[in-house]
Amino acid sequence: MNETRIQDVINLDREWRLGDQLGAGGFAKVYLAQAEDGAPAVIKLIPKAPGAQRELLFEDLNGVPNVVPVIETGEWGDYLVLVMEQAEMSLRDYLSNQDGRLAVDTAVSALVDISEALVAIEGRVVHRDIKPENILLRDGRWCLADFGIARYVEATTAPDTLKHAMTPPYAAPEQWRGERASSATDVYALGVVAYELLTGRRPFIGPDYRSQHLEGSVEPMSGIPANLQSLVEECLYKPAQARPVPQNLLARLQASMQAASAAAAQLQDANAVAVQRRAEEERQQSAAQVAAERQLALYGVSNQSFERIVDLLDRQIMDNAPSVQATDAPLLRTWSLNNATLRVESVSIGPSPNQGMPFEVMAYTVIQVIVPKNRRGYTGRSHSLWYCDAQEPGVFRWYETAFCARMAFGGDGLEPFHLPPGGRGVVNALGNVIDTVQVARPFVPIDQGEEDGFIERWIGWFASAAQGQLRSPNTMPESQPQGSWRQGR
Repeated sequence: MNETRIQDVINLDREWRLGDQLGAGGFAKVYLAQAEDGAPAVIKLIPKAPGAQRELLFEDLNGVPNVVPVIETGEWGDYLVLVMEQAEMSLRDYLSNQDGRLAVDTAVSALVDISEALVAIEGRVVHRDIKPENILLRDGRWCLADFGIARYVEATTAPDTLKHAMTPPYAAPEQWRGERASSATDVYALGVVAYELLTGRRPFIGPDYRSQHLEGSVEPMSGIPANLQSLVEECLYKPAQARPVPQNLLARLQASMQAASAAAAQLQDANAVAVQRRAEEERQQSAAQVAAERQLALYGVSNQSFERIVDLLDRQIMDNAPSVQATDAPLLRTWSLNNATLRVESVSIGPSPNQGMPFEVMAYTVIQVIVPKNRRGYTGRSHSLWYCDAQEPGVFRWYETAFCARMAFGGDGLEPFHLPPGGRGVVNALGNVIDTVQVARPFVPIDQGEEDGFIERWIGWFASAAQGQLRSPNTMPESQPQGSWRQGR
């Protein structure tokens, strides 16, 4: 069903009358059109995007094999205009007519056509948005269309640039990282298309396309010749530099159409195993890189958030006890009054991976009140501050907790005491395993509006310590901690 019908006329070198609207998804509007002499065409109207140069869109590729020719270009009101020859159908339409999957020889023939186009444009332009909708049948050959639109949109300053500059099911890992697109980006997208043509499904089905393309593994294809399966899997390698170049891709697609000897087929099977092994290794490396980048980003946020909390604490202390001696060293901040010292250490990055932990800890630090050792060996209390998703998966906040020993004081006479995340004692305590250590206090958030309670607790303990009245707790745990953290990731 046609969405819109417009009777406007666009005057470029020729006069074009707009007809039925063919599509309105993504960034451009598409219409049937007719020249004044009756010649049919398709017109794309692309909104003029702030920050994007007109020249990015109008790449002259006429004469390049298997690329839909552009008849002319221009401007019309708030739109840039592309006039192209009308094709018979898109590969998406053809797939739909074939129940979503093609015979191997039919699929390879289409992939050869597009690979020939990639060979011709390598080093000249990158498409950036190869998908069945942008592959059109023209004069019996499958051709690429819509060159320039993706990179034109990439250059805009609009906040939804990423959404329009790529199609998530076909976007390469480097596009998700915001890195420069190259011919390898188009090879990856063609690998996704190839997988879809041969299996009837995409390698990644969402909804979290970003993590799937960056970290996900591709399910092996069944019933596909081993050499073709290996080639498609190589196109889907996570690192761009590991993928075949367009010329190699084309040659191997053409060779795959020839019957292999018994020995060659055996060798192709062995190669398929090696390709799958390498794909898994590179998937693991990509996943590790994603995890490290994510942790580093959250670590930066944790530092910023914790500095604000400490500044609030410092303000309360100095406003109420101006005689406090404060120090602000690179790794430690302290406040001393009489014989008592309140200490806050700098933030450390959390363990990676958090093996055995029921939740993720991205950063951690320690807060302590220290007093002179009494006759029982008591020297104060020390709590763990963890930036983690202790209560809701994927929601990171600063939490305060502490630990205690089942039979004696903790280290240095502290009760309760802190522990860094990831150690065996911590893992067992959080897993409710009977060990020498247990959780002494519930996990309590101390940021995002909960700062006042945290500050009140610690200036209270600091005041008691400065008056010689800080005592070890009568019971441990101090309050029931169970249920204050989640038990599994």
